[in-house]
Amino acid sequence: MAHKPYKDHLQHDADFKVKYRFYTAEEGGRQTMPYQGYRSDFWYSHPEHNQTNQIFMIWPEFINEHGEIILDNEISVHASGIALMWVLDPEWRTSHIDNIKVGLIGYFMEGPRRVAMCEVIEVLDLGINPTKAR
Repeated sequence: MAHKPYKDHLQHDADFKVKYRFYTAEEGGRQTMPYQGYRSDFWYSHPEHNQTNQIFMIWPEFINEHGEIILDNEISVHASGIALMWVLDPEWRTSHIDNIKVGLIGYFMEGPRRVAMCEVIEVLDLGINPTKAR
């Protein structure tokens, strides 16, 4: 079954783009690489956040070396690459607008565990996407 791009479901463009690197198992990361459709949470350091207790539903959507969304969800994604990021709770978007900037370091989270490190490389439609649930 092919991955259905989040844009089709959410009816807007991605919020921002990151360069990511999954930690190896030896670094405390995953044993295997995830597939497209992976729904990790996201965390970034900010004085208003309670360490890793306050994580956000911001999902990655992995893109290939040509800048295209990977539609095959039966092949593991690369250990490092680029991902579009989607804020799932529109009411949090207002807070993230002030905090998510190019150069920000964040993490893909599985529960309290950091499994990948990310750097924001481009802010896309974070400032114009909906801030209220439809």
